Amino acid sequence: MDLGLAGKTVIITGGSGGIGRGLVLEFAREGCNVVSASRDAETGRKLAAEAEAAGFAGRIVAVATDVTRRDSVDAMIEATHQAFGPVDVLVNNAGGVAHPAAFEEFDEAGRRWEIALNIDGVVNCCQAVAEDMLGRQRGSIINISSNSSLLGEAAANVAHYGGTKGFVNSFSKALAWEWGRKGVRVNNIAPGWIVPHQADEVGQGSFWNRFGFETMGRPEEMQSALEGGSLYNMSSLPIPRLGRPEDMAWLAMFLASDRSSYITGQLISVSGGVYMP
Repeated sequence: MDLGLAGKTVIITGGSGGIGRGLVLEFAREGCNVVSASRDAETGRKLAAEAEAAGFAGRIVAVATDVTRRDSVDAMIEATHQAFGPVDVLVNNAGGVAHPAAFEEFDEAGRRWEIALNIDGVVNCCQAVAEDMLGRQRGSIINISSNSSLLGEAAANVAHYGGTKGFVNSFSKALAWEWGRKGVRVNNIAPGWIVPHQADEVGQGSFWNRFGFETMGRPEEMQSALEGGSLYNMSSLPIPRLGRPEDMAWLAMFLASDRSSYITGQLISVSGGVYMP
């Protein structure tokens, strides 16, 4: 199916992580003009070179961005305008866990870090694209949440993170209702474990490099544990395989396209069936 996304201007935040890599590359493969908005602009530049070498139809531009600061987001929007023009699609992918901890031991600095990234970052970016989207009465926003906001066991030792992603769920529905008649759709994807194909495919700021690989194992180790039936939270999945970044990207591209023009305010879990509402 031709999604009709070629030539669209797409902003993807958090492009240096595992999910971010899949989003940036797959949108570029589809022919979109992609801004990889991340603090780690170097990883974004590597993705741009990779896409160019592969002959992807779309172009990637990396813009160093701190989504927790509105001035940084506004500067990224201006850079997007200069490179590609008005924004058609926003994927709010930047987010993360400060560090795992029992809730009673979770520190104030970690709490503030998660609020700034997972809540303020989403709000800043949505407000920043409002003029482009509402002014032209068209646009699609895809917010990336987490199964940690949907299942208690998925928020083990990250209860506060799950709560901040719960904000994203509610906010997405509220904004979808408010902006639907103004031509802008807002949808929400909640991933389970989405594993990079290789450990070197994620930037240093990714949760995988901060503590994920140490906690869960490297991708090849996770695959072996899955096959052996011992991978935490995943060996009993209805669809018994590792989730990969492209699984997220393919759904995001559908929700970004006019093929989903009658869909807004929805939350879809990409997690092999672990969450079934």
